[in-house]
Amino acid sequence: MFGKSKFAFTLLLALSAPAFAADTPGVTATEIKIGGVFPFSGPASSIGLVGKGILAYVQSINDRGGINGRKINYIAMDDAYSPPKSVEHIRRLVDGDEVSFIFSQLGTAGNTATAKYLAVKGVPSIAIVSGSSKFTNVQDYPLMTTGLVSYDVEGQIYAKYLSRTVPTGKYAILYQNDDLGKDYVNAFRTFLKSDFDKRVVTAAYEVTEPTVDSQVVNLKSSGAEAFFIAGTPKFAAQAIRKAAEIGWKPTVIIDFPSGSIAGTLKPAGLDKSVGVIVGTINKDPTDPKWTNDEGMKAYLAFFEKYLPGSDISNTSYLTGYQQGILLEQILKQCGDDLSRANILRQAKSPKDVEIATALPGIKVNTSAKNNMAWTQMRLQRWNGTSWELFGDVLDAASE
Repeated sequence: MFGKSKFAFTLLLALSAPAFAADTPGVTATEIKIGGVFPFSGPASSIGLVGKGILAYVQSINDRGGINGRKINYIAMDDAYSPPKSVEHIRRLVDGDEVSFIFSQLGTAGNTATAKYLAVKGVPSIAIVSGSSKFTNVQDYPLMTTGLVSYDVEGQIYAKYLSRTVPTGKYAILYQNDDLGKDYVNAFRTFLKSDFDKRVVTAAYEVTEPTVDSQVVNLKSSGAEAFFIAGTPKFAAQAIRKAAEIGWKPTVIIDFPSGSIAGTLKPAGLDKSVGVIVGTINKDPTDPKWTNDEGMKAYLAFFEKYLPGSDISNTSYLTGYQQGILLEQILKQCGDDLSRANILRQAKSPKDVEIATALPGIKVNTSAKNNMAWTQMRLQRWNGTSWELFGDVLDAASE
């Protein structure tokens, strides 16, 4: 009798094994394995700190017992903002580590280089840290969701703002010569239409260039009254600093990826950055106005415990924290169905989800037809010591 019972129990386990087999790679009864790729080194290492924020948040999840009884094994690789390395790491994560899915891969070029491979393998890529507008095309990228406001939406918000505040002057755009920078330029072109060529002067830079000083000097000579910097923190900081040094005082706007005090404004010079404008979805953790805010208090306590000694003014950590909250939300919604199909389904289902460190009125909404977690922003201006919010919550349809 005992032998038969033991055989029956073994058979039951064997029959139940497919629940953690081909359709659920990276999943066991106690663990889910997830992969991510970030520029922890290289020219975009400041925004690579998003990955550090996610790793810290995952540790906090595991310290709380995991999700639905499973700990998260989050494997984060460093591609140094180099697409060939992105490809190498993604292949290793999928074929070698056999992760369940990719979460929060950072960088437009890296995501572009790996998208087709992940699609062929049937691996979802959730909440990528890129606002490239091409990734918002659900038909072209059915296994992907995005974790930033699209650069197209963000760029049009800035173009609309400048059309009100600098209605007749020229605009100068310094942009990174890749999909990131070009998306912002195209957003201005879409908004200004036939006026673009008359009113906008542009200059590109490569991420391998040591400085953008010469581009800034050339843009100043155009007589532009507004200066939009569409790139990553290292170069945004250089551009702000150089504009101040040569006495150019246009209305300066930087893109969200460069909107960090520690990553951009401090290297540029906090005094030289006065007046700089950026769109954001976040509360500023250094702003006293949020001292008694419950969401910010929770973030500060998390930061002290899991990121001790780090610079809280670098909001790349905050972006990582919010990404971690999204990950937790998606996995909780999955329950015990951790098939790749259900993970993707749940990533495309949040409705009016409020993340406590996001600004009031800004919510997460996705669907089968909308893979963008965030589509709203507010503008803020640096006053020398803190960001000052102004205006309403904006999106692509805002007037």
